[in-house]
Amino acid sequence: MRYLEYRIAIETGLMIGQEGRPGEHFRNATIEDTLRELDANASGLSDPEVESRQKKYGFNLIEEKKKNPVIEFLKRYWGPMPWLLEFAAILSGVLGHYDEAIIIIILLTINAVIGFSHSRSAGKALKLLKKKLSVTARVLRNGAWKSVAAGEIVPGDVVSVDLGDIVPADMKILSGQVAVDQAALTGESLPVDLGQGSMAFSGTVVTRGRCTGIIVATGANTYFGRTTELVKIAKPKSHQEEIMLSIVRYVLYIGIIALAVTSVDSLIIHISDPLVNILTFAVIFLMGSIPVALPAVLSIVQAVGALELAKSGALVTRLDSIEDAASLEYLYLDKTGTITLNKLSVVGVTPIFPFTSEEVSTLGGLASSADSKDTIDSTIIAYSSSVKSKFGSSRQVEYTPFHPSTKRSESLIEWNGKRLTVTKGAPQIILAMCPDTPEEFAKQVNRSVEDASQRGNRTLGVALSEENGKFKMAGILALADPPRPDSMELISDLKHLSIKPVMLTGDNLLIAKQIAKDTGFGSNVIGMNELREVPEDEQVARIEDLDGLAEIYPEDKYRIVKITQARGHIVGMTGDGVNDSPALKQAEMGIAVSNATDVAKASAAVVLTQPGLRVILDAIRVSRQTYERMLTWVLNKVSKTIEIVILLAAAFFWIHALAVTLLGMVLIIFTNDFATMSISTDNVKSAASPRKWSMGNITLAAGLVGLLFVVQGLFVIYAAIYYFDATLAVVQGMVVLNLIINSQFRILVVRERGRFWSSLPGWELLLTVIIVIVSFSMIGIVGATLLPIMTVGEVIFILIFGAVFTIASDFVKSPLFKYLGLGSAGSRKSLQVKAN
Repeated sequence: MRYLEYRIAIETGLMIGQEGRPGEHFRNATIEDTLRELDANASGLSDPEVESRQKKYGFNLIEEKKKNPVIEFLKRYWGPMPWLLEFAAILSGVLGHYDEAIIIIILLTINAVIGFSHSRSAGKALKLLKKKLSVTARVLRNGAWKSVAAGEIVPGDVVSVDLGDIVPADMKILSGQVAVDQAALTGESLPVDLGQGSMAFSGTVVTRGRCTGIIVATGANTYFGRTTELVKIAKPKSHQEEIMLSIVRYVLYIGIIALAVTSVDSLIIHISDPLVNILTFAVIFLMGSIPVALPAVLSIVQAVGALELAKSGALVTRLDSIEDAASLEYLYLDKTGTITLNKLSVVGVTPIFPFTSEEVSTLGGLASSADSKDTIDSTIIAYSSSVKSKFGSSRQVEYTPFHPSTKRSESLIEWNGKRLTVTKGAPQIILAMCPDTPEEFAKQVNRSVEDASQRGNRTLGVALSEENGKFKMAGILALADPPRPDSMELISDLKHLSIKPVMLTGDNLLIAKQIAKDTGFGSNVIGMNELREVPEDEQVARIEDLDGLAEIYPEDKYRIVKITQARGHIVGMTGDGVNDSPALKQAEMGIAVSNATDVAKASAAVVLTQPGLRVILDAIRVSRQTYERMLTWVLNKVSKTIEIVILLAAAFFWIHALAVTLLGMVLIIFTNDFATMSISTDNVKSAASPRKWSMGNITLAAGLVGLLFVVQGLFVIYAAIYYFDATLAVVQGMVVLNLIINSQFRILVVRERGRFWSSLPGWELLLTVIIVIVSFSMIGIVGATLLPIMTVGEVIFILIFGAVFTIASDFVKSPLFKYLGLGSAGSRKSLQVKAN
């Protein structure tokens, strides 16, 4: 049985933080007070009154803010990283290097196009919510019933809803009795009976009965509409943007310091055209410091992960959620439709002697009707058809449907030439109809009902009347929304992956505790009211320790996700209903299950396309693999940037000239940043614990690796000058070729956090490395506009020395990564996901 306070809140629309909403205003109002407050009556409104109210209240629609796609695309050229690239392009133009300036703009545009093409429309969920309200309603206007678009309904309208109708707006019932399915809004797994004076919410579906009501709230002011307001403002923090800005910030500091030092040296030694040298250095350092291809690489790596998930039955609608999920620490799971089947089932039968369980089930089916379209009737009929009993040959002659006043349904049946009456309904009502039931059996009935109530199950009594007209108690049917077959295994696997699963539900506490126990969440499950009684500063710590929360509303789910995020945690959320939409959109990884509403799917970052929950584990596996691939790219890029900046600065002090030309820097960016995009399909292992971006440690590790390669680069310059007796142009060419080649060797080393031979690289990455090394080696030998002509000996020296030095660096890299906590995914327990 549901708590009275909970039922009052459901029926009146009172939700935490919504004291000003229309449902609260009419909480305890009588029908007469409601009509007077709305300046309306039971005979409906006239056309002039409707027109006046539409001007005052607006239409029964969800307003949507449209965005200009051109402006959205141009925003890709605005921000810290684009500004730096644009500044570098301008400086290149000032120096007369127009080709380099054009190339920089092309690189910037590539990032913009890729980012824009993968961007998700912020209004998608609102469009579907708006479509959801676009239904037809039967309204009393000018004293006559007529069908109008639901969007034209106004407060004060009198409407009628029947079996199968969607309630078009929040209304107070004037007359009639209905049962409504409001699982999508509140998370309740069973239909709710409503009568005169109750509140019926927009978006709920009538499953039984008929009623007439008066509209008290429309559009954004409805329960449904308030949810859309949360969907509008819900937005997870962009961790992807944080990562990119952190990378830019760290490497830019080094570039600025190097530029300042070399500028001072240029002025002190009085080299010719010091301003040109300083500006050229500025362009080179900017181009070398900015991770030009990072946005594009990140999008491509995430897109590859999305394609892999699509094969497993998950559609990714927000790419950055894949990267965020690698750091997932808390996963909030909606109960109804996610942990459970959202499908009422018979979960227990208690027969009363001399009846058997099969006979009770069959009689329950005979006391039901498929034509009624009642959820409970359909469930019992489906169950009874799967069992065999002596009543199986019976034929239903007449059927009297369930009515709230009698709280039971009844059928006249024919069995073995006899006419019998069978009834089902509230256990106490049915038991009272069987006065000859022995006390022992009556206690058995009461005990069975009490035990089922403790588990949060709904119970129905079944009785049979023979020709003498006396009813005999047959037994009790227990109904519930059972867990999915794979829920317990999922919860266990999540815990093994160091992810805290927490159940959220609008159902009552008894049901929540039973489901949490059956599926392995844990025993620390409380009601939302209990949490509200805790001081706000203590609520955060309390939420972190909970295994489940019951009797909650959409605002509560949304708020719980935000509170957890405020503590620095990365949060996932799964759900299926409208009530889950705000939390799904707010979470870093919102997951809508396969049977979710369109609104939930539009709000989620990942949509499951097939039944079952194990795809969630696939998503975590892919996200952690995505993290490892991006970490490889970042380590290679940051170490390369530090190598270039420090090497060029040191070379300038040594030879008083630029060791790399602007064109050479463009080649280095292309091969280091863009050619290594093949990392997106690299062969990686996924760790068994959350992976977070610790940019301080990552930069330190990459920086120390970069310093090793500075030594290697200086030795190449030394060999070029003193061994090969090369000209400045050839020295510059050898430096560029060395930077290109050692970058390819290095990515094969940093891709593995342990020893580089611990795993084989993906064939796409290996092929790219080979192509880049071979092609640029040939260019260096035969000569081209890209590089000056070098001797075969010079090229072979760079190849052999680069390979040997890179292999040697692995003996420093491996313990360094381990010490700084970067670890090896392969050295951890691997995430194993069973085939679906």
